[in-house]
Amino acid sequence: MHVWRGTGLQIAGRVWSAICTLWIYRIAGDALEPAAFGRFTFYLSLFTWLDTFVALGTGEVAIQRTAGDPSAVPAVLLAARRIRVIAGLIGVLAVAALCFGFEEPGAAWIVLASCYPITHSLELSTLVWRNRIAWGKPVAIRAAASTASLAAVAWLGRSGGADPALLLVAVAAGSTLGNFLLHFAARSQLPVSPPGLAPARGILAAAWPLGLSALCAQAYFYVDNVFVRAMQGEEALGPYNVAVRVMSLTLLLAQYATLSALPWLARCAAEGSLESAVARLGPRIFAVAGVGCGLLWPWTEVILERLVRGASVAADSLRWLLLASVAIHAGSVLLTAVVAARDNRAKLAIQLGGLALNVAANFWAIPRYGITGAGMTTFATESFVACGAAIALARRGVLPFRGKALLAWSAGPVLFVICAWLSSFLPLE
Repeated sequence: MHVWRGTGLQIAGRVWSAICTLWIYRIAGDALEPAAFGRFTFYLSLFTWLDTFVALGTGEVAIQRTAGDPSAVPAVLLAARRIRVIAGLIGVLAVAALCFGFEEPGAAWIVLASCYPITHSLELSTLVWRNRIAWGKPVAIRAAASTASLAAVAWLGRSGGADPALLLVAVAAGSTLGNFLLHFAARSQLPVSPPGLAPARGILAAAWPLGLSALCAQAYFYVDNVFVRAMQGEEALGPYNVAVRVMSLTLLLAQYATLSALPWLARCAAEGSLESAVARLGPRIFAVAGVGCGLLWPWTEVILERLVRGASVAADSLRWLLLASVAIHAGSVLLTAVVAARDNRAKLAIQLGGLALNVAANFWAIPRYGITGAGMTTFATESFVACGAAIALARRGVLPFRGKALLAWSAGPVLFVICAWLSSFLPLE
């Protein structure tokens, strides 16, 4: 019950954040020239990757270390915060080298915006809520931060300050505010750190495989931006990234059900009941994804054009991305189970393989099929990751498709086909 309540709260907050993000895209799409809009979405994607780089798997390891041992929280937080601050500084230097090296317009403002991930060190304070699967306050604060970003972008758009780099600063300001508010709201519930507290040992060693695997996941999700920009031009980036944002909205259940379920799955792994837990959770999430993505399938042109004028050219890309979303819902549960089983290196190997496949496929698909090819490679990559996670679990004796569970898992693709067919008859034109 706590897992589903936590998932519902996070989805509600994320829906609002997604609405704010799409509204930001609409404001930017109206205010900027196509090339400038494409550049704006490119750097937003880069910052998403930077968020993952700064986190570096420390959030998952913190849960692994403290879910059953609350007394370890102060030492674990101290070590994890140091890692995030150092990673954030490295990220700023990398963005500065990229922007000034390629003489990007507004380079100084972009570098300033790239400083906000350093404040993710404060976000770690939410560990006290995550272990209790209590998501009310963090969801409310994150929603307020998204609203602040939207308000800042809207103000710039109305005041004539519609420059891609300045819009990035506006988005970053809201995220920074959110991290500070999260820390101050959670601070009173954190255990008191004793004098002379030493940071927990082994956090980096345990976290880097998770962090690198998450970087690979973000890389194969967003690296197509690099290929599209280089091979199709900045004008193609805008519509494609609008499609990616729509697809991201369909991932809410996968993201937050697994995030909420990780402490529970970790306890099930310790008790030897991980297989039954995955068989209970996975097919339900997969089936909901089949229904949701199937309903959207016939209407990709309408959805994209209503969001940003001219974005309907990415309709075929979005169809492939919807298929990828269905695959992600299966893979996310299976990969979370791999993490719960503390097989962090297996997760890393799976996602390194996914990144290699994605890069190779993009070299082939984008020159031939344009932004539609980018969507195709995303679907192929996510299918590979889901299969790899299932194999990794099977090697540990956890068979998520055993017996009746296989029939339950098959509901996802069946419901996708049925809902796509039924949705095509809706009068939504």
